[in-house]
Amino acid sequence: MSVSLQALIQKLAIARDEHQLRLQYMDAVGELFACQHWGIYLHDSQGQRATIDIKGLPESFIDYYESVGAMIDPVMQYIIEHHAPAHEQIILTEDAWKQSQLYQSGCGKKYDHEHIMTGPIVGQGKIIGTVHFARTSGMPAFNTQDLIHLSALCSHMSAKLAFLRAQQELSLSKKATCLTPRELQIALGVANGLTNAEIAAQLWISQNTVKQTLKRIFQKLGVSARAQMVARLQLTLSERC
Repeated sequence: MSVSLQALIQKLAIARDEHQLRLQYMDAVGELFACQHWGIYLHDSQGQRATIDIKGLPESFIDYYESVGAMIDPVMQYIIEHHAPAHEQIILTEDAWKQSQLYQSGCGKKYDHEHIMTGPIVGQGKIIGTVHFARTSGMPAFNTQDLIHLSALCSHMSAKLAFLRAQQELSLSKKATCLTPRELQIALGVANGLTNAEIAAQLWISQNTVKQTLKRIFQKLGVSARAQMVARLQLTLSERC
């Protein structure tokens, strides 16, 4: 493997934010594990929305996996139960894998996932994301060494993601000292991509309250749109608002 595990871990360690973390990961990990298809699925810091990146697969695979595949994926079920990486040969015989509902329903037959491997990204004792790998027909199955490398990679990804998210929340808190606790909660909701309705439901307040609070936040920060508000909160400010 021309891309080493150590080199990838070093790239992840210097990622400035979650977006760069995903880019660094996706650019190198396929070569590291000699696979043709790979992806990462991350929940946001509120545990609600997910960011999905895939390589080597059409967008239709996301719809297939979310609507059908995830529910019948024996490797995913193992990950959920054990919080540890796995590939199909840990759980099933070769014949059982080929006859499995996941393989027959499209994972193998349509998308040519001859061999699969999945690892968990863990935060605060629960799975907050997963990384997925597939090798196509004619490629060897994943082995014990692959699992050892994936276990190390998942540990570093989990730790780095926790650090970045804690750093983001601390940064937002410091930069928004002019905001009330409720205003800060709503601002963080917007920063995490939530709609007014989702923020209202999460905080047990009305959508109108969210709307009016956002108006006050805009006035305090000198912005006129949600994106500007988030950018304002994330910039390193030299002045106190």
